[in-house]
Amino acid sequence: MTSRVAFIPLFLGLFGIAEPAPLPVAAQGLSPTPAAQPYVAPRPEIEALNAQLLERVRSFNGTSGIAIKSIDEGWEAGWREDRLFPQQSVSKLWVTLTALDKADKGEIDLSKRVTIGRDDLTLWSSGTAARVLKSGWTTSLDNLMHEAITKSDNHANDKLMWSVGGPDAVRAMIAEKGLGAIRFYNGERALQSKIAGLTWQQSYSVGNNFSRARASVPDATRRQAFEAYVSDPYDGAAPIAIARALARLENGELLSPASTAKLLTTMGMTSTGKLRVRAGLKPGWTWNHKTGTGQNYRGRVGGLNDIGILTAPDGKSYAVAVMTVPSTTDGSAQELMRDVAKMVIDYHERYGSDGFQL
Repeated sequence: MTSRVAFIPLFLGLFGIAEPAPLPVAAQGLSPTPAAQPYVAPRPEIEALNAQLLERVRSFNGTSGIAIKSIDEGWEAGWREDRLFPQQSVSKLWVTLTALDKADKGEIDLSKRVTIGRDDLTLWSSGTAARVLKSGWTTSLDNLMHEAITKSDNHANDKLMWSVGGPDAVRAMIAEKGLGAIRFYNGERALQSKIAGLTWQQSYSVGNNFSRARASVPDATRRQAFEAYVSDPYDGAAPIAIARALARLENGELLSPASTAKLLTTMGMTSTGKLRVRAGLKPGWTWNHKTGTGQNYRGRVGGLNDIGILTAPDGKSYAVAVMTVPSTTDGSAQELMRDVAKMVIDYHERYGSDGFQL
């Protein structure tokens, strides 16, 4: 990214950290490369923020990618921000964005009611699964969006995805809007079974059948499948692409004013990730966000993320994407997310009122 300060490679050398080779980004589902960002001369306070990020990630046990974009001032900071990381349920944001975009165009009616039946079930989200197995669940597309974002409900999200045209429709939206290095795979069932080294069977959606089937996969096969995913994720996205998309959403560039307000309000009601960025906020700050959590293979998690818009009490806002592949489940990834939030808040309190503009 053109605004990233040039001193980062020097710091990497000083600390003995080798910059990783970038993962491949040319793949089905990636949108065309967006227009180049305008050059912004390095500023000491942004250089200091980048240095803080670098120092912090040195102690993280795993792989991380961080992108921060000032929505009001335009500057960007980050670490491995161009690398593709597993999104997991972060990708639910693109399904909802597709639905709202189609509603804006008059192509769908969000008040339309649909029924989730046994054959629509995916994985996890056990409360919804129990309801569906008992009597089916009939609800509106609008409510499916709400459940997918606020509760990360897999059944609601996949039903919404197929109701608006399936994976191809989501990929088309990403490409049409030029969102950059963001992949979208073929729904929860296809993604999670492939990560586990399985081929999806609908029986996996009931009870603990998926977990039992996964446990029966030979360890070498499962390890190979897991490593293939985290090294080149089928649903991968670059943190900076997500941060820029969030900034465009906040600025009203992706949806109508009403749909923009609906999505941001819904993201503000997210109930997942209480120990992630939200736990690092100061009073008066708000966090409109989406989380993502992947499968655990021998203590390594295939994606633990929190992305969203961080807004200060004075109304200035920052798009933040923290994406990780932790090597442990000790809470260190959540701690990293909290620390990034604290860094942004500290930056704002020191420099955010200066009103620097591009």
